[in-house]
Amino acid sequence: MPQIEIEDISLVYDTPAGRVQGVAGANFSIEASEFVCLVGPSGCGKSTLLNIIAGFLAPSGGEIRIGGKPISGHGMDRGVVFQDFAQLFPWRTALGNVAFGLEMKGVAKAEREEIALEQLRLVKLEKFAHAYPHHLSGGMQQRVAIARALAYNPAVLLMDEPFAALDALTRDDMQKLLADVWRETRKTVVYVTHNVAEAVYLADRVIVMTPHPGTVKTQVPITLDRPRDPLSVAFLEHQKQLLRDLGQQHIAHETEPHDQVDHSINGRSKR
Repeated sequence: MPQIEIEDISLVYDTPAGRVQGVAGANFSIEASEFVCLVGPSGCGKSTLLNIIAGFLAPSGGEIRIGGKPISGHGMDRGVVFQDFAQLFPWRTALGNVAFGLEMKGVAKAEREEIALEQLRLVKLEKFAHAYPHHLSGGMQQRVAIARALAYNPAVLLMDEPFAALDALTRDDMQKLLADVWRETRKTVVYVTHNVAEAVYLADRVIVMTPHPGTVKTQVPITLDRPRDPLSVAFLEHQKQLLRDLGQQHIAHETEPHDQVDHSINGRSKR
């Protein structure tokens, strides 16, 4: 049985201008421990679909099942990481932020702090356990957010463009860190990105969505060995294929390491 089943998911918004369809009949499934990226043009419903999987939005039609059970609202089986650095509680230390979900579950203080510290070690931030968010860089804050999402051991990790606001070098480091974390934890990951190179670097499979209203256009398996070499011919061929699927006709060629060859879905280098 797939870990996640998305069946005929649609969402219609009521706006002052009338009803607008954000997602239209999306269908796909995700296996346990699979890393899946959602890509598509702005406004295609990627983040909307992720928020439906998270349980933050109720679909207008269709059903989502996790472990064979229909979801109804947010649950502790799903951890979520957003793009916004403000997702951390500014009055809590890194350790306190990571321990928050465990605290809500009623885990005793000594145990939850031990678990939180282990998660900070996983993201290489144990030395900053007692630092507050405003003392941490953007990349470090996102590492805390990942550790917090993993601390209560959810079955699924949902990530909405978590590295988009970071500079290129930090984003490169964070992608490598996330690939390492995924290899160690083997969580099922659903990851929204505009960035084709990022999708090729991270994903087992890429779901390409159509422009508004969003639905699944195609699914592209990424058949590259890990760790992946962003300068290899095979890596660039996967990028080209995704750009073709997205309706783009060209891809710029760079000679710098990984994130320096990242390209947005409209084929421009992201510097």
